Formats: sequence, structure tokens, C-alpha cells
Amino acid sequence: MKGARWLVDSLRAKQPFNKDLGQHFLVNDELIDFAVKHSSVSEEDHVLEIGPGPGVLTEVLLESHSKVTAIELDEGAVKHLTEMFAPEIVDGKLIVISGDALQIKWPKDITKVVSNIPYQISSPLIERLTKHLREQEESILASVLLLVQEEFGERLVMEYDSDVGSLGMTALLDWESEIVKKVAPHNFSPNPKVHSCFVEMTPSGEIFDCDKRLVKQVIHATFAQRRKKLRSTLKSAPKRISRIPEWHSGRWKKAFASLTQDERLDSRPEELDFDDWVELCCDLTENSLD
Repeated sequence: MKGARWLVDSLRAKQPFNKDLGQHFLVNDELIDFAVKHSSVSEEDHVLEIGPGPGVLTEVLLESHSKVTAIELDEGAVKHLTEMFAPEIVDGKLIVISGDALQIKWPKDITKVVSNIPYQISSPLIERLTKHLREQEESILASVLLLVQEEFGERLVMEYDSDVGSLGMTALLDWESEIVKKVAPHNFSPNPKVHSCFVEMTPSGEIFDCDKRLVKQVIHATFAQRRKKLRSTLKSAPKRISRIPEWHSGRWKKAFASLTQDERLDSRPEELDFDDWVELCCDLTENSLD
């Protein structure tokens, strides 16, 4: 084992860290071991790592005998990884892909995701993970463990009442999420200006009587104007309603008109819990078909 500090220093000797890519690398070996052990990674797993950088997490994942696919945007880091882990690449245990993890295709047989991600892609990565999950013919993605900014993690799991918003509500359509460990800045090189945390996301497998995309659009539309009551915000159809199969502005008007006397429309977004959103959208769906 080369260890986290050695791998980080090795990459730093080849090139300066790129702040634009959000490069803050874990150098605490105990935290790296925690991530792999908490995810119960084994030789049966194919693990996706996003933004491996110097390979501090990659090394420990490979020690678990799992197969690892690592997607890295920084070409210098890609070259570094291919040098550091040449034997594992030859053996087929590690696949290093140069590119943007938000844009390129992922292997279909990924069973787990374990990553210290660039914090600026946190929200779009949740979207990408959800898309991957919904595209699976069989549910083989067992868990996701991400190291993210603590503030983002709190909003994702809605740790406090002030964190309730569209991010956490829409994530509940597909995931059960929890903060499993908080991480202070001194555990990184270079040190970020924010605190971090490990967030675990587990597919919920829930199926609803209405389209999840409708629930998502309704939640996003209302929380975008969270001071307004739903009656005011939802009077007009969500901007992208036509992207949902069988939905259009005419159907939305009919659905909304059917609920004009509904007391829920006098609520503001933060006053509804997740089940309320699903029930509301199921009622909109049912009433639009009468």
C-alpha cells in the first residue's frame, strides 16, 4: 500500500492542483478505510468511482478485490492513475476512463458507487445517479457513498427544518439517504474552506401511482417560489410539463381546476411532507383523466 499522502504528493509533484475542478483529496487513511468498509465492498462488486484524482480511494477499493471503474476529467490525473495502477489495469481489475462522469455512459453492471466527488457537481451527479438507477432493467445498484460538502449533505437528507427543499424531496422519489460521518477540513489536501460529510444513498425501490417526473416538476416549481402558496404557483403548468408522456398544458389546466377547492393548495411548499406531494400528484393525475 502506497497510502493516501504518498499518492497525493506524487500527483502534486507532477502538476499543481486544479481549483476549478474542485480538487481536494482525502489524506486520512482511516477515513478512506471507513468509506470502503462502510460500503461493504467485496470481490463480488463492480464499483464506480467518480473523480479519483491521485487514487487514494482507488487503492483501497482495489485492496477489497472488487472491480473498479474510475472516471476522471483531469488528463494529468488520468496519466498518473495509469502509471500508479498499471498492474491492476492489465489484470482488468481497474478501468480508468478519461472524461466527464456527467456526460459519458456508465457500465451497466455497477453495483456500488464510492466517491470523493468534486463538490460543484453534487446536484447534477444526484440527477445522473437517479437516471442510471431508473434505466436499470434489474435493480443491481445496491448503494452509493459520496463525500460531499456538509451543507449539501444536510439539504439532501433534510437534516433540519431549514434544509427542507426540492433537493431532498425529489431525492426521496428514488433514494433513502443519511449522513453517516462528518469530516473536518484538515483531512484533505489542500484543505477546503468548508466541512464535509459522507452521505449514503440506498435505492428505495418505491413505485407510485403517478409519474415520478410529475412529482419532481411540481416540487421544483413550487420550491422555486417557496414564499407563495401552491394555489398561486401551480395555476400555471410547470415549464417542462410536455416532457412527461401524456401530459400537456391542457391536461394540467383540467387537473388543477379539479382541485381548486382543495385546502392543500393554500399551503406553502415547506408545509407539505413527501407523502403529501405524492398524494397531490396522484390526485392531479387521476382527476385529469375524468
